Amino acid sequence: MRARITIMPKEGILDPQGVTVAKALAELGIKGIGEVRMGKFVELQLPKLTRKKAEAVTAAACDRLLANPNIEGYQFDIVEGD
Repeated sequence: MRARITIMPKEGILDPQGVTVAKALAELGIKGIGEVRMGKFVELQLPKLTRKKAEAVTAAACDRLLANPNIEGYQFDIVEGD
C-alpha cells in the first residue's frame, strides 16, 4: 500500500511562497490566475499493512512530523499496490 499525502497551509495563513509564484506568473504574462497556494506532496510506501493500520500510521506521521498543526492541514489517500 501507499499513502499519498497533501499538506497545505490552513486558510487564513500567509503563504509567501504562493504569493511569490503568483507574482512570477503574472510577470511572465500568464493571465487568469488568482490566488496561488503552495503545499507539499508526500508518498509513503506501507508494505504489509492492513488499510486500517496504514491509515493510523499515516495520520500519526502527519500529526507528529510531516505537517505543522499550527499552520498546515493535511489529507491523504491510501492506495492499494506498490
